[in-house]
Amino acid sequence: MKQVIAFADEFGNNSFKFSSESTHFIAAAIIVNIEDLDKFYNGVENIRAKYFQTGEIKSSKIKDNHTRRKIILNEIVKLKFNVYSVVVDKTKLYGEGFKFKKSFYKYLNGILYKELYKSFPQLELKVDEHGGNEFMLEFKEYVKQNHIRTLFEGSDFFVSESKEELGVQVADLMAGTLGYIYDEHKKSSFSDSFMEIISDKIISINHFPKLYKTNEYTEFSTDEFYNQAISDLSLRSIFDYLDTTSSDTQLIQDSINFLKVLVRYHESNHYKNYTTAQEFIEHLNVNRESKLSKEQFVNMVGSLRDKGIVIASSREGYKIPTSNQEIKKYVQHGNSIVIPLLRRINVCREAILLATNNSLDILDEPEFETLKDIIKGLSK
Repeated sequence: MKQVIAFADEFGNNSFKFSSESTHFIAAAIIVNIEDLDKFYNGVENIRAKYFQTGEIKSSKIKDNHTRRKIILNEIVKLKFNVYSVVVDKTKLYGEGFKFKKSFYKYLNGILYKELYKSFPQLELKVDEHGGNEFMLEFKEYVKQNHIRTLFEGSDFFVSESKEELGVQVADLMAGTLGYIYDEHKKSSFSDSFMEIISDKIISINHFPKLYKTNEYTEFSTDEFYNQAISDLSLRSIFDYLDTTSSDTQLIQDSINFLKVLVRYHESNHYKNYTTAQEFIEHLNVNRESKLSKEQFVNMVGSLRDKGIVIASSREGYKIPTSNQEIKKYVQHGNSIVIPLLRRINVCREAILLATNNSLDILDEPEFETLKDIIKGLSK
């Protein structure tokens, strides 16, 4: 695994007074590979000086100047980093325990801690020591209690002043922007455009409670070819896999990350758009020391299909299927490979049968019984 640096900040608080306080609590982590850190810092400093002069990059300074936020975000996303976030819809939290600050933060600490340190064993995490970042300061204590030095060799946790830590300033901007996307008091007609700008930088948004409901992804502006039932089937198969699978191997971790990105593209792109295999591979290689190859990626997609997950593919790439035509494209692609291959096997078989006067059938083995039946069916 590559060593990475993560900078984290938060939006919102643990208050349940939704009429006057935030409806969502959001923690955002900016993740940078160690070898990209100097270039990242230089880029952030240029943006800070250009748009904030002598001050810090802070979402609260932009406030609801949405045009200015879009301009700054379009500059920031040119830099090399990724975003992992926990988005908590406080309106859907049930149970008195969540109303106690310690209990509230304990649950959320566990989510962030588990995902970050599971994915990045050699992680250096930095947060702001000033302001209202109670969650991050509680998180520091959580990390200490879980003995990060013994569980995660080479990991560490630092608390810094945001004015001296440019990465934390970017985390502040991202957490605040996600607030303008999800929080009921901050949402606007600009929310979708904010998500569109930052979507390529997002590794994962971990919703709590989970939003694994297919109706969250229903399309309302569609055409005659759109089939909601097909889309729902694919989403259900993906969510079932994500809910029941533990990432105990690199292959399974890649599979989980691929499906999360697939859903993210389905959510943020037009429902007809495919995403290339290379783009998915680039996402999956973010925290990999040994690069995932095209062949490994294709085999991974095949293994997911073997588990009943419905994924559309064509020459343009992969996507969650939303029409009969996309399923047909997948079948046609398989047909164009499988049928010619079966015919070639049959040509070889018949040639050997002829040469041996019908005494040697290369498919006359128990392991080829099904294959033999299929080839016999082709010749009928």
